[in-house]
This record gives sequence, structure tokens and C-alpha cells, in this order.
Amino acid sequence: MPEWRVESGLADYAETLAAMEQHAADIRAGEAGELIWLVEHPPVYTAGTSADVAELLAPARFPVFSTGRGGRYTYHGPGQRVGYLMLDLEQRGRDLRGFICSVERWLIAALADFGVSARAVRGRVGVWTDTPAGEAKIGAIGVRVRRWVSFHGFSLNVAPDLEHFSGIVPCGLAEYPVTSLAALGIEATMADVDAALQRHCPFL
Repeated sequence: MPEWRVESGLADYAETLAAMEQHAADIRAGEAGELIWLVEHPPVYTAGTSADVAELLAPARFPVFSTGRGGRYTYHGPGQRVGYLMLDLEQRGRDLRGFICSVERWLIAALADFGVSARAVRGRVGVWTDTPAGEAKIGAIGVRVRRWVSFHGFSLNVAPDLEHFSGIVPCGLAEYPVTSLAALGIEATMADVDAALQRHCPFL
């Protein structure tokens, strides 16, 4: 069973990235067990392997990191739960698409605990819900697999400053806004969200 680790405070992005990559390598080497690592970061923009620099609208606003995960630009910051999933997919079926769908279903189930009706949408990775202004993204997913060990993972908007997303085109989808539990009028602490995530985690 994976270790479930919740980091207190704000975790430096570069240090977290290095630790995550090392842990994934250690799993494949048989020197470490699987890990689900929940963190919050200071404000950063991160670029996935499909990122288009034209979608970085405010490059000087926050630090920008290139990462090896899939996807385009995203934002991480306080009030957003980021989950890093270091799992041995060789032992879990070698099904990358099935893995991503499992993460989507996981976030949807956790959000349902707060009365949020969320869904996956064909052709758009992530988790979506309806708002008075229309459809919006509440959870992002970006994973990488190396030698059938996963790393990176998901982000779920609990109560981040949504204006910070204006410095990028989130996930390359200019036509869709982002939302959060707080923006939907739901008061939930990070501990509340963590409990729901742990309750519904399909990997434990």
C-alpha cells in the first residue's frame, strides 16, 4: 500500500520536483515504496511537455518551471491541493489511460462529498463542473511515467487566488475559466479535502 504523506506549509517547487523524481527512480530500483504526497506550493507557473510559450501571458509574474509532465501551462499556489502520485504501474496493469481515468474518478468522488457535481469530459483531461458563468475546470491532471513508475499528478482548487490563473492560458483552454470550492460558495479546509481524497483514493 502506498505511503500517504501530507506536507505542512508551502513546499518549494524545485525541491519538491527533485525529491519526487528521485523517489520515482528509487521505486523502480526497488529501494522505496509507493508514495502519494500532498503539498501546497508558493505561486508558480509550470510548463508541461506540450506548453506553448504564447500561452504564458505574464512570464515575469511568478517563477516559471519546465517540467516533464504531460500537458501545457498550469498554476500552483496557496489554497490549491497538489497531489504527487509515485506509483508502480508495472504492478498496477500498465494502463496509462486507465490510470488517468482513475485519477479523474477519484477527484470527482472527493468533490461529491462537498456537494459538487463534477465530471470528466472526453477530449479534455481534468475535472469540470458547472458554475453560474458556465462550465469551469476545478481539477487538473498532468502525469509522467518513466519505466512504468508514475510521478507528477493532480491539482485541486480548494481556495486559491483564481486571479493568479490570468497569467497563463490554463492547460491551453482559453475558452474555459477555472473555479474552486471557495468560488462555488463551499467552505472547506484543506484538511477536509485531504480527508475526502484519502477516503476515496483508489490506490490505497
